[in-house]
Amino acid sequence: MDKRVFRSKLADFFVRNFDVRQDKEDELETIDTISKGIEFKGTNLWVLIFATFIASLGLNTNSTAVIIGAMLISPLMGPIMGFGVGLGISDFDMIKRSFRNFATATIFSVITSSFYFMISPISEAQSELLARTQPTVYDVLIAFFGGLAGIIASSTKSKGNVIPGVAIATALMPPLCTAGYGIATGNLYYFFGAFYLFFINTVFISVATYLVVRVLKYPKKVFLDKAREKTVHRYVGIIVFFTLVPSLFLSYNLIRTSYFNDRVTRYINQELVFPNTQLLSKSVTLTRDTQEIKVVFIGQHVPQELIDNARLRMKNYGLDGTSLIVEQGFGEKATDVNELKSLLLQDLYKNSEEVLRIQSFTIDSLKKSLDQYKSYGLLTSQLLPEMRVLFPTVQEASFSRSFVMKTDSLKQDTVMLVYLKSTKQISKTDQDKLREWLVARIKMKNIKLLIE
Repeated sequence: MDKRVFRSKLADFFVRNFDVRQDKEDELETIDTISKGIEFKGTNLWVLIFATFIASLGLNTNSTAVIIGAMLISPLMGPIMGFGVGLGISDFDMIKRSFRNFATATIFSVITSSFYFMISPISEAQSELLARTQPTVYDVLIAFFGGLAGIIASSTKSKGNVIPGVAIATALMPPLCTAGYGIATGNLYYFFGAFYLFFINTVFISVATYLVVRVLKYPKKVFLDKAREKTVHRYVGIIVFFTLVPSLFLSYNLIRTSYFNDRVTRYINQELVFPNTQLLSKSVTLTRDTQEIKVVFIGQHVPQELIDNARLRMKNYGLDGTSLIVEQGFGEKATDVNELKSLLLQDLYKNSEEVLRIQSFTIDSLKKSLDQYKSYGLLTSQLLPEMRVLFPTVQEASFSRSFVMKTDSLKQDTVMLVYLKSTKQISKTDQDKLREWLVARIKMKNIKLLIE
């Protein structure tokens, strides 16, 4: 095939399958639709408040289904996407309106969740809540690709049901509720960690929206006053700069932190495991000037030479220049009893969860085997009356699946063993007919007859 023809066909293939402009909605229609979803007043505001209550209840009771439901009905995506679209089309009024409504939604959500957690009888932080206290690089990627999916779907005529899915994937509501929990309990670590996660998700959804709007060449807002146009473009440029640059910096820090934590976790799991010794706690410090791992062990005392050897192997994990501080027993400072209790409960939970997982797998496997045996018995009871009509000499029959292995190649093959007891010898012709009937009846080609 000629190279030009091949390149032409390849280009046609990509255009036909990947060009989002084929089903593109009118740009002004898309902008109008997104613009309508920005406002937080009346119905939208009440829906947001109720969604916040639902998400807080889900976090409080550790119910994933309830949290997902709250994310589905939450209208938070509107001003976030509106901000990105406003940047893309240089609509400063839309940018201001999006930011104002976004601030309103954020404040009301935090206040609502704080109020709920203040009056809630359950004050303990559950796993669903703890999972929203520290962003990772994966949250950045999810928010970015979720934003891409959201704006591309909104730009098409079909639209579909993508926005609720994006709201679930990017998880905007749970971090806000977790921030409210941090305020209600006075835990600033939870508040700042959760709010940081919310901020990360927000920024990258807006960035993704802005990039798609520019790639799809949405028409920019037309100004009759050229001086005002220059001023708006200048402001938009500044906002884009101060949105993109910090987001890149945050991404770099998150990637650096995630990579470092992965190496630390791998190092601890492989090198700091000693007999009759339990890791009580670990803390990791990563700053521009300091890289530090601090671990606390309880149980049998670990000799210093083993710890020194573990330090020497840190370079094998890319932890050069990282200091390792090891405390044994309860150390000079008294260890928090609650910390020890939490560790024991975590270990108990993990061990119980693993045991339950193995037991569940075993039960499922046995159930499948039992169902197979039952199915063969049912198959026999179903086929035997038909077989007696077609082959009257057959008195007994049994069906079972077996495996045959060839001695020369050790290749394993599955066969259906059919045992028959007949009052008379079945001829070769009747055996062939019987085999053909069984193949058609049980939809299995490899059948072996055992006739007595």
